[in-house]
Amino acid sequence: MCRSHNSRCSPTLLGVLFVISCLLFIQVDAESVRLSKADIEKLGQKYGAKAKRRLETWQKLLTELKGESERNKLERVNNFFNQVRFIDDIKHWKKKDYWATPVEFLITNGGDCEDFSIAKYYTLKELGVPVDKMNLAYVKALRLNQAHMVLTYYKNPKSTPLVLDNINKSILPASKRPDLLHVYSFNGDKLWLSKMGRRTTLVGTSDRLKPWVKLQSRIENKDINLR
Repeated sequence: MCRSHNSRCSPTLLGVLFVISCLLFIQVDAESVRLSKADIEKLGQKYGAKAKRRLETWQKLLTELKGESERNKLERVNNFFNQVRFIDDIKHWKKKDYWATPVEFLITNGGDCEDFSIAKYYTLKELGVPVDKMNLAYVKALRLNQAHMVLTYYKNPKSTPLVLDNINKSILPASKRPDLLHVYSFNGDKLWLSKMGRRTTLVGTSDRLKPWVKLQSRIENKDINLR
C-alpha cells in the first residue's frame, strides 16, 4: 500500500495495476474496425484484389476523417458505403436474415439495408462519433411497403435526428422523410420505441435483439463468415 505521494508502490501492486489497465484497453478496443496492413493483405489473398482495394479505401477514409467535423464524417461515410450494391439476404447469404459485419459487407461488395446501416454506425463510432448520438432505426419504408433500417444521428438529445439511408442517399432530418414510419431504434446497449425519428420510450436493452448480439460478438472476435 502506498503511504504517500513520494512512496513507491510495491511490484505486486504495480503488476495488478498493469493488468487492470490492459483489460480496460481491450474492453474499449474490442469493437474496433481498424485493420492492420497484414489483415488487409491476408484478406486480399483470400478474397481477391477488388475486395482488398475496398478495404484499403475504407481504412484510408478512417485516417483522412480523423480530425474532421462530425457533419463531414457523416457525409463522407454515408457516400462511401452507399456505393456498395444492394442485395437481398436470401440471394446474397442464402438466409432469410443475416447481419453482416462491415468487413463482410465490403469484401462481398453487397448487402441489404441492415448492412449499410451497421457499416456506417461502426465506422462513425471508430471515428469518434459518440454512440449516444447514433441509433440504428427500424422503420417502414412506406413507398416500398416494406421493413427497412436506417442510421439516425442526433446532434444533441433534443434535436430532430438526421437520417443516413441507402434508399434516399441525401442526409435529411427525419422530419423531411415522411416516407419513413419509425418503429423502434437501438444502439450499443439501449432499445427505444421511436416516433417521427425520435426516441420516445426506453423499453430495455439492445441485447433483446439476437442478431445484434451475434453481430457484436463476431465483430469483437473478427469472425468472417463467407461462402
